[in-house]
Amino acid sequence: MLDLFTGTGIAHSIMLFAAVIGIGLYLGRFKIKGVSIGSTWILFVGILLSHFGLRANPTVLAFVKDFGLILFVFSIGLQVGPGFFHSFKKGGVLMNGLAVTLVLLAVLITYIIHLVTGESLATMTGVMSGAVTNTPGLGAAQQTLQDAMVATGSTADAAGSASAGLASAYAVAYPIGVLGVIFLIILFKGVLKVDLAKEKDQLDHEGDSGENARRMHCEVENPALFGRSLKDIVGDMSGKFVVSRIIHEGEVLIPGPDTILEKGDKVLVVTSQQNVDAVRIVFGEEIQMHQTDWFKLDEHLVTRRLTITRSDLTGKRLSNLGIRHNYNVSVTRVIRAGVELVARPNLVLQMGDGLQVVGTEENIEGVAAVVGNKPENLSKPNLVPIFFGIAIGVIFGSLPIRFPGIPQPVKLGLAGGPLIIAILLGYFGPKWKITTYTTTSANMMIREIGISLFMAAVGVGAGENFVSSILGGGYWWILYGALITLVPVATIFLVARLVFKLNFYQICGLISGGTTDPAVLAFAQGMYGTDYTSVNYATVYPLTMFMRVLMAQLLILISL
Repeated sequence: MLDLFTGTGIAHSIMLFAAVIGIGLYLGRFKIKGVSIGSTWILFVGILLSHFGLRANPTVLAFVKDFGLILFVFSIGLQVGPGFFHSFKKGGVLMNGLAVTLVLLAVLITYIIHLVTGESLATMTGVMSGAVTNTPGLGAAQQTLQDAMVATGSTADAAGSASAGLASAYAVAYPIGVLGVIFLIILFKGVLKVDLAKEKDQLDHEGDSGENARRMHCEVENPALFGRSLKDIVGDMSGKFVVSRIIHEGEVLIPGPDTILEKGDKVLVVTSQQNVDAVRIVFGEEIQMHQTDWFKLDEHLVTRRLTITRSDLTGKRLSNLGIRHNYNVSVTRVIRAGVELVARPNLVLQMGDGLQVVGTEENIEGVAAVVGNKPENLSKPNLVPIFFGIAIGVIFGSLPIRFPGIPQPVKLGLAGGPLIIAILLGYFGPKWKITTYTTTSANMMIREIGISLFMAAVGVGAGENFVSSILGGGYWWILYGALITLVPVATIFLVARLVFKLNFYQICGLISGGTTDPAVLAFAQGMYGTDYTSVNYATVYPLTMFMRVLMAQLLILISL
């Protein structure tokens, strides 16, 4: 029984991680002057308990750290995947440019400190990896150093000792890397007088500007339409709007392709904001009506929202279901992740989508049978694509990428690989008929478990030599790490805000992704209550991870 508390067995390690996470999350509930660092407490509880002799099995420690990080980034990738490429087109080049600049500034400051103080460049590489919280960069630097030393005749023990020195420098600088960025976010939020509600509203409106659904009530005034069928009128504008209902001679109709329009008919059109002017030109000016006015004229018509719960419909186009032709029911909108989209015929459906339909109760029941409409089925976890995705991501992250003149290949690692595969699955999954749907609560559960395991493992691993490294002269590493953390982040934050006028939430995602710091992302999401930061985090993370790993190896090679 005593070995459970003092040993390093599997049971002891599990108990230790559970205690570290439990205590850390409990402390994260408390705020000082309205500010809490949330789950970042897990890191410091792990350091404290490890310092006082509670250690985890090394193999278990390595597994928990890597697997926790994989779970965290994979859940982020699945969440942001559907909108990732749209976001990248809108601002991804700028975001990645700023992120690369952030990386290069950290490298420049690291090299300047080496020149000014005479501190070993290899040691400074460890400090830099901790200051930017980049564990894969540390691993790449250690491997490069060991291989290079052995190749030049050094003993394996000497190479291992040098590698351990990098880890000590990393452990000392790591807490500054986390707390320093959080401190700057809080500081700039106050100094720049950021209005969070206004910032969120700005991003909400940006999302509404193009694709989101909008209702229009128009009266047919265009003489070119009189006596023509709806399919002839739509023509080249097919997919740009949906005619939901028509009032003809006082009767409400669910229109079909052969429905004839006459002068004075009233139409209820669902379109996107970008096509509003085109709809006015085709039909006529908008008139004052309310949606309820349509139901007063025909009490037999009802509006319902049906949910796609059949996985075999993932990847099918809306037109493939033949809803209007077979059931005389109109699909006016598709609701996906809380966003209302125009029900275009070529819209690719996925499990979990909601269909806003109009028709008689009897006909709508027929459509419900086609799409499933059993929301309880969505609560069942769909784990197959998640674990297959992780497996492919690990393989992808382990592929060596070689550069001329660099003896060691660069890899995206166990975080970069799964993140990229998750983004691709989230975006292309429905098109490839792969069901990637997970409920928001399930995604959040995976994400929180992942980041908690990761920070607990980092804390427990760093605590053993934390104090001794500081007392042995490593206190200077704290200062060096602070400079490497604060100067580049502060510079990029101000440039992004004052020069490029980026949104506060975008900058939080940029900074957390640019420092490859999931703890900062978790803080920003928990503190400011939005997932907008995740999109920008995922936008810059892959390239940033690649650059961090590459730069760490280059610094080691320069130091030899």
